[in-house]
Amino acid sequence: MVDFSLENKIALITGGSRGIGEAIALALAEYGAHCILISRKIEGLQAVKGKIEAQGGKADAIACHVGHMDQIENLFTQIEEKFGKLDILINNAATNPYFGEMTGADERAWNKTLEVNLKGPFFLIQHAAKLMEKGGGGAVVNVSSIAAKKPGPMQGIYSITKAAVVAMTQAYAKELAAKNIRVNALLPGIVDTKFSEALLTTDWIYEAMMQHVPLKRPAQPGEMAGAVLYLVSDAASYTTGTTIVCDGGSLA
Repeated sequence: MVDFSLENKIALITGGSRGIGEAIALALAEYGAHCILISRKIEGLQAVKGKIEAQGGKADAIACHVGHMDQIENLFTQIEEKFGKLDILINNAATNPYFGEMTGADERAWNKTLEVNLKGPFFLIQHAAKLMEKGGGGAVVNVSSIAAKKPGPMQGIYSITKAAVVAMTQAYAKELAAKNIRVNALLPGIVDTKFSEALLTTDWIYEAMMQHVPLKRPAQPGEMAGAVLYLVSDAASYTTGTTIVCDGGSLA
């Protein structure tokens, strides 16, 4: 039988207070993982923690800004002190503060997007790998985007960071394979979340996007969770350095 069990696994999910991060956390907890939820604000995390515990699962909530090195270091100090290991890392937190032509972007928008979408995940993997190695291995999933393959209109900077996340995934997969740490990426298409709210509620943008989606609808956050469950479980024990696209056929 294919083994999707995550019993006795410790999983860290960034951006775990809503949307795709919340859906992933609920799924991993359902399959037995103890989920550590992080985001900038604790309030939303506490709500997701409550949902997991109501299902009989286990979760912790820790406020952490993934773009700040001191907060990342403090986070892993807490994880090591409480659990002594880490088995799963989901790099899901992301931002897209600038919507417009790249020629009009300022340095602040560039720095903010790179800080959260690339710098944070890079150093989270760096810290996670040390704990995973102590425990004999682990699995990382970086949430990228189909914008990594086909840059979205007015989303140039965001698309650049997501393409870099795919390259980072491949580079870390090669480097960490000898330590039994697998690194893969999820590439969602348009998903019905607060992150995409402006796109989905503007009629002309929504209609233009759906012309390129054969399934003719945005995904629900929970539709991303199955791919992640596969990638972090023993079912994917020989899968590393790859991407799984969940986009309703957009890239077909």
